[in-house]
Amino acid sequence: MTTQPTLVPTLKLPSLVLFGLAYLTPLIVLGIFGVIAETTGGASPSAYLVALVAMLFTAHSYGRMAAAYPVAGSAYTYVRKSIDPRAGFLVGWAILLDYMFLPMVIWLIGGSYLNAQFPGVPIAVWIVGFIVVSTALNILGIKVADKANFVLMAFQLLVIALFVALSIGSVVSTAGTGGLTSTEPFFNATSSFGTITAGAAIAAYSFLGFDAVTTLTEETIEPRKTMPRAIMLIALIGGGIFVVVSYVTQLVHPGGVFEDSASAASAIALQIGGQLFGAIFLAGLVVAQFASGLAAQASASRLLYAMGRDAVLPKPVFGRLNPRFHTPVVNLVVTGAVGLIAIFLDVATSTSFINFGAFTAFTLVNLSVIFHFVRERRAGIRLNPVGYVVVPAVGAIICAYLLSRLDSHAITLGLCWLAVGILVLAGITRGFKTAPPEMAATEKAAV
Repeated sequence: MTTQPTLVPTLKLPSLVLFGLAYLTPLIVLGIFGVIAETTGGASPSAYLVALVAMLFTAHSYGRMAAAYPVAGSAYTYVRKSIDPRAGFLVGWAILLDYMFLPMVIWLIGGSYLNAQFPGVPIAVWIVGFIVVSTALNILGIKVADKANFVLMAFQLLVIALFVALSIGSVVSTAGTGGLTSTEPFFNATSSFGTITAGAAIAAYSFLGFDAVTTLTEETIEPRKTMPRAIMLIALIGGGIFVVVSYVTQLVHPGGVFEDSASAASAIALQIGGQLFGAIFLAGLVVAQFASGLAAQASASRLLYAMGRDAVLPKPVFGRLNPRFHTPVVNLVVTGAVGLIAIFLDVATSTSFINFGAFTAFTLVNLSVIFHFVRERRAGIRLNPVGYVVVPAVGAIICAYLLSRLDSHAITLGLCWLAVGILVLAGITRGFKTAPPEMAATEKAAV
C-alpha cells in the first residue's frame, strides 16, 4: 500500500518568528511612514502603539486556537472546529482574498520600486522574476525557503538598523542627545486622539500576516507549545520595530507635512545617508518585498492545501502534496499564476480589497475562542474566562471596528466575494442541509 506524502515537522521557534516577521515586512513601516505621519499630525509612533495593543488581543486568540487545534488551515480550521463547519468555510473563503492576493500585491510593490529605479526595464519583467524565484524556492521545500528567508531577513534588519543609527546621528548632530527623548513624536500640537486612532487604523495594516505562521503548524516541532509563543513574539517584535523606527524617523522629520507622503521615507533616507545609503535603502525595500512574498506564497499554498484536503475545494487539484518535495506544488503554481495579474494592475487597485478577508478572519478567530470556551465548559473542562472570554471579546470588537473602517470599495468587493462563497457553500452542502466535507486527516494533531 502506497502511503500518502505528508507535511514534515522541521520548523522551530526562531524559524517561525522569522517567517512571521518576513510576512509582516518590518521595513515597510518606512514605506507607509509618510501616510501615517500625515494622518496623525506627526504622531506616527503613537498610532503604532495603539495598533500594537489591538493586535496583541488577536495574537492571544490565535495562540489559544493554535494550541487547541495544531493543524494547517489557520482561521479556516479554528472557526470550523469551534463555531460551525459552514462558518469555517466562509471564513476560509473570505481570507482567500488576503492570502491569495497578498503575494500578488507584494510582488507588484517590489516591481514598482525596481521599475522606478530602472524605468527602461518593464515592470512585468520584475514581477515575473519575483514569481519564478519565489515559487521555485517554495516548491523545493520549507527547509530551503527557511534558509533563504534567514538571509533575506538578516539583510532587511541590517538596513533597518542602519536607518535607525543614521537617524539618531542626524538628530544628535542638530539637537544634541536631548533631542532623542522628545515627546513630540507621540503627541504634539497638530495631533489629537482622533488623528492618532485614525492613523492606528492604517498602521494596523502593517501587522496583517502575523497570523500567517499558523498555516505552517503541521511543519512545526511541538506546535502546541511553539506556535502560541511564535505568534505573540511576531506581534511584539514587529510592533516594537514599527514603534522604534517610526519614532526616530519622526524625530528627523517632525510633523506630518511632506512634498510627497508616499515617498517620504526615501527622501529621508537620502537626507540622513546620502546617495549611497539611498541605494542601500532601495535594495533593502526590494529584499523585504521578496522575503515577504516568499512567506506569503507559502502560507497561501498551505491554506489551499487544508481546504483541498477537506474536499471543500477540489481535492485532486488542491489537496495533494508532491511525493518528492512534500510540498503543495500545484497550489504554489496557482498562487504564482494569480500573481501575474499584478502586471495589469496598479498598487492602489490591488491593495483595495485584501484587507476585508483579514479583518473578517481576525474577528471570527476571536469569537472562536469564546465558542471553544463554551464547548470545553460543557465537556467539564474549565478554562480561564479572562483569557478565553474577556480578551477575545475585546479583540473581536476592535477588529470589527477596523473592518468597518475599510474603504467602501473594499467592503463592496469583499461582500461580493463572500456572496460567491455562499453560493459555492450552498452547492457543496446541498442547500446548507449538510456540513461541508471534512477528511480525517484534518483531525490529526501535529505533535
